[in-house]
Amino acid sequence: MRWRSPCLPLLLVSLLALSFGGAADFKICSYNVQEFNLDKSADYRVLYTLTRIVSRCDICLLLHVTDFDGKGIQALLASLNRYDSYTYQSVASKSLGDPGDLQQYVFLYRTDTVNVTGQYQYQKPESFVRPPFAVQFYSDQTAIKSFILIPLHSDPSRAVQEIDRLYDVFEEVSKTWSNTNVMFLGDFHAGCAYVTRNDKRDIRLYTKSAFAWLIGDRVDTTVSEETNCAFDRIVVHGKTFLRAITPLSAQVYNYAEDLKIPRAKALDISDHLPVEVDLKGSAPRLQATPLLILLSLSAVLQHFLSASVI
Repeated sequence: MRWRSPCLPLLLVSLLALSFGGAADFKICSYNVQEFNLDKSADYRVLYTLTRIVSRCDICLLLHVTDFDGKGIQALLASLNRYDSYTYQSVASKSLGDPGDLQQYVFLYRTDTVNVTGQYQYQKPESFVRPPFAVQFYSDQTAIKSFILIPLHSDPSRAVQEIDRLYDVFEEVSKTWSNTNVMFLGDFHAGCAYVTRNDKRDIRLYTKSAFAWLIGDRVDTTVSEETNCAFDRIVVHGKTFLRAITPLSAQVYNYAEDLKIPRAKALDISDHLPVEVDLKGSAPRLQATPLLILLSLSAVLQHFLSASVI
C-alpha cells in the first residue's frame, strides 16, 4: 500500500510560484496640476508631493501646465530621477488655448518601461480651446503593447461639444497610426452642471458602445469639500484595450489621505485629484534561477520518497 503525503501538492504550488510570475501592472495617470510652472516647482513641499504622486505611474499626464520655458518640468524630472530608481523623460505639446490662458499637455514617462513612438497635434483649433495632443506609446511590459493616449482639458462652457468632438479626433488619429487602441484622459469637466444626463445623448463617446468610461459619474475628482464632481475621466476604445485593463483599477488617487496631507496644503498643489488605471502586465515569465528550480525539484522529490510507504 502506498501513502502519498498531503503536503506534496502544496510543495508543487510553491515550486510554481518560485518559477513563474506575471509582470507587474503598468499604471497610467492623469492629473490637472493647476497652473504648474517654475514658481510652483520652486516650492519644495509642492515639488516633493508631486514627485511622490508621479513616481507611482509609468505614464503620467499633467494638464494645465503653464511652464512655457520648460524649467518647471525640468525641475520635476530632476526630482523624479533623484527620488526613484526609474529614469523619467517628458513629451509636451506646444502652448495651446486663448492668448491669456495658454496651457500645455505634458506626459512624463518611465523610459525603462515605455517608449514614445509618435506624436500628433490635432489641427482643428476651432473645435477645441486646447486641441488634443495625441501620443503613441509602446511597452513590451503590457498586454496591449502599442496604444495611444489623447488628453483633453476642456473649456467648461464648451465641455459637451468638446467631449463629443473627441470622436473626430479618434477617427483621425487611429487612421493616421492604424491603431484603434485609444485612451482619452484628462479634465473633461464631465460632471455637475457642465455635463448633465441629458447632455450625454449629444456625446458620441457615450452613445457609441465601443467606448468604455472607466471613471464613473458618481466619483469625486476634486479636493474641496464643497464640490463633488466627476470632472476628470478615463475613456478607452474597443474590447482589445478593455481586456488589457486590470479590473477595478480605474480610480481616483486621494493623495491627501494617502500621504496624510491637510486638505488646505493639498489645495496648494491643485483643486483636482489624479485619476489612474492599470494595464495588465505582459505574459508570465520565468523568474527563478535554474539552480533554484533544481533545488526545489530535488526537495520535492526527496519529500515524496521519504513520505511514501510501501
